[in-house]
Amino acid sequence: MNRLVPLSLIGALALAASAQAATPTKTTLVASVGPSATISLKKGGTKVSTLKPGAYVIRVSDKSSFHNFHLRGPGVNKATTVPFAGNRTFRITLRRGTYRYVCDPHSDRMRGSFSVR
Repeated sequence: MNRLVPLSLIGALALAASAQAATPTKTTLVASVGPSATISLKKGGTKVSTLKPGAYVIRVSDKSSFHNFHLRGPGVNKATTVPFAGNRTFRITLRRGTYRYVCDPHSDRMRGSFSVR
């Protein structure tokens, strides 16, 4: 009977470790808009041009009440509002395709895009 307790404990630990390993990690992207006429989306400090499909977290720093950050693409439509200034976090799943981010009031000059392949 004493041998069953350690074996069941080992089994439980192995199950917990495999469940943890199966949990997908989410890549964090950093978006910034304002205070001047600037907008960006970066991963590890580098402008995003191509990403792989999957789960992502976007941390948005909206630095002006005159701008917003709006991301659109296959299955995604997330935005801050124009009077808002502050930080927001979006959890999204990217699918294959093209995604565009803009400041809605200034979309003629404050915009960017990336592809998911």
